[in-house]
Formats: sequence, structure tokens, C-alpha cells
Amino acid sequence: METRFRFRRVANYVNLATPLGLLISIIGGATRRPGPDGLILAFGYRYGFPIAGAFTVGNVVLTKWDSLPDHLVRHEGRHATQWAWCVGLPMLPLYLLSMLVSVMVCGNQASYNVFERLADLEDGGYPRAPLRWRRRSDGA
Repeated sequence: METRFRFRRVANYVNLATPLGLLISIIGGATRRPGPDGLILAFGYRYGFPIAGAFTVGNVVLTKWDSLPDHLVRHEGRHATQWAWCVGLPMLPLYLLSMLVSVMVCGNQASYNVFERLADLEDGGYPRAPLRWRRRSDGA
């Protein structure tokens, strides 16, 4: 494993994000398996919140599905790095604020969410919605 992924893994354990992700996976009934680059893939998460195909807490990638495509694992891996850079739990309010801003400027939770943009919108399966004030009205 590359040094940067080792650093991410240690940082996310120390900042308690990965232990929180593991706890969520246990409560959610997910089956955990080692993934690439120090990630832990948790399949079969049984709750409908959050509304996403997959979500990441620390180095734990949770999904209701039985497998994940490579591009989505890469996307979620970038979120794991964001957890490390945000020093753990501050990631939650920062992500929610970024999601709110995105909804306000374009009506979509991800298109202008800085965290989703940095994780690559396309890899995450998100659209690039236009800004509200740049949309053409029918009367124009």
C-alpha cells in the first residue's frame, strides 16, 4: 500500500472517523471486507439513510449493494481522504453545509458540493446541474 493511503488509514483511526464508520456498519448490519488502498468495504447496509448508493465514514465505505463498481470505489476513496484532511468529525457539518449551498445554487445536492466535486462528480454518478441564475426561462 502506498504511503499516502497508510497515512490516511492511520489519520482516520486517530480522528475516530473509521471507528465511527465501523460502528455504523455494525448497527446497519453490513458485512465488512478489506478493500483497495486501506479502505473497508461494508456491503448490505440495511438503512435508507443517507440517500446514496454508497457513503463513506473514515475509511469505511458503506453500501446497500453486494458490490461496487471500481469508479465508485475510487470516488468513495477520495471521500476517505477528505475525512482525514478534515480531521474526522468536522467533515459532517462541512459536508452538510456544502450540500446546502449546492441545493441553493443549482437545486442538486451534489453538483456544487465542493466535496463531491473534489471526489469527481462523474465517478460518483452525479450530474453537473446548471446554476439557477444561468438557466433559460421559457419566456426568454
